[in-house]
Amino acid sequence: MKQKYWDDFKVGDKVMTRAVTITETHIVNWASLTGDWYPLHVDEEYSKTTQFGGRIAHGPLTFGLAIGLMGTADPNPFGDSVVAWLGLDKLRALAPVRIGDTIHVEAEVVNKREAKRKDRGITIYKYVIKNQRDEEVMEFESSFMMHRRQ
Repeated sequence: MKQKYWDDFKVGDKVMTRAVTITETHIVNWASLTGDWYPLHVDEEYSKTTQFGGRIAHGPLTFGLAIGLMGTADPNPFGDSVVAWLGLDKLRALAPVRIGDTIHVEAEVVNKREAKRKDRGITIYKYVIKNQRDEEVMEFESSFMMHRRQ
């Protein structure tokens, strides 16, 4: 992995990831992993009676896939710059993600600041998750502590 530093990131830098198609296996595996067997996600007959008219992916599943998809961008946008993930803000589920939808992430550096330690910096990316129709289905900001050049 290429060595990168906080100094290499500029506000406005953009990244687009590869895509993944959501399958029933994703939903069942997520439900098994988390214990979230809410009928909207796993019960076809129940979900047909909801405003969505069928099963949809768990919101946290979409979020988790978005985090993972960032590593599929070529080249990897982070290299080995990240010291720690600091958290996220402004998470919004904007539209349902259905079985068969194909999602990808478009991310942009929206802010940078120095950290308390002089050898670290903070970079904030805005993630926008889109489906195959280019509809925004989720967005959030994710903050990373990164190494600085010495």
